[in-house]
Formats: sequence, structure tokens, C-alpha cells
Amino acid sequence: MPVIGVLALQGGFEAHERVLRGLDADVREVRAPADLDSLNGLVIPGGESTTMTLGIEREGLREPLRELVATRGVPVLGSCAGLIMLDREHLDLMEMRAQRNAFGRQSRSFETDLDMRGLDGGPLRAVFIRAPWIAEHGAGVEILAEVDGHPVAARQDGMLAVAFHSELTDDDRVHRLFLDAVAARA
Repeated sequence: MPVIGVLALQGGFEAHERVLRGLDADVREVRAPADLDSLNGLVIPGGESTTMTLGIEREGLREPLRELVATRGVPVLGSCAGLIMLDREHLDLMEMRAQRNAFGRQSRSFETDLDMRGLDGGPLRAVFIRAPWIAEHGAGVEILAEVDGHPVAARQDGMLAVAFHSELTDDDRVHRLFLDAVAARA
């Protein structure tokens, strides 16, 4: 079983843990640098990106997270605020810049059926809550899905970033895609 860390400083980490356990992953909550040891993959959940940034800095996780992903090549799934955390203005791991709250405030949250490259089985139900989109990206970033012409899912190397909350539906295909990257690296 792969050991998957879920950043558990703030946000919706428990829903990701539930999905991953349902897929037979060994899940570990990450709150301190020592929690990153021996991980095969990492999930950065949704939440509030400013609060998450402050927590990462407070716990001394910025450089250990960068080392885990950029140097060791451990696959990562960033969901909503996790997508923001991966961008060049935050952890500087993906060659992109996210636009926070791009679809609007809480009252503008929505669900939609989304065609996402790399996922078989038809459209994915995507839950967007104060969601970002990818405002800019480099050539190394593969866009996997868009809403109204705005990129909302992307992949670069072993990193998968989605602007929506796949963990809030019964569809586990995004997590399966992430675990496929973990298995391929092993």
C-alpha cells in the first residue's frame, strides 16, 4: 500500500483521507516536517490559501515540501487551495499562476459536469467552492480541463492540480489518477 500524506493544517483534509482509504492507501496526516518522511505521495487539500500559507510557514514546512516534490519527485495532488499552493507565487512547484476566487465569492460556488483528459468513464461531477483557475501557465503544464475557457485542471510531471473538490463527490477517479502517478513512480 502506498503511504499518502495529506496536509492537515487547515481545510478539507478529512474528505481526502476518506477517499484515499477507500482506495486502500495508507494515509498519514502531515502537520510537521517529520511527517513527510517515507511518503509515496502528498495531497494538498482545499481550504483558505492565506491561512494555509501561514500554517506552512509557522510549521517550517515550506522548504521540506519543496524538497519532497521538486527534488525527490514525490507525486502531489493539489485541490482548490492546493492548486493555489502549487503555483509560482506560493510553493513555486508548478509552472503556473493561479487566480484566487476566480469564479467569485461563496455565493457563486457551483457544480458542473466536466470532461477531464486522462479520465475514462465520461464527465466528472466537479464541485467549485470559491474556486481558483489557472491564470497563466508555462509550456511544461498540460491543461486537462477548462470551464468557460479557463483552465481548472492541469498536470506537470508528477503534480496534478484541480480547482474543484473531487473529494466531495462519490467519484474517486481524480484520486485514482493521482494514485496511478504514485504507482508509476514506484
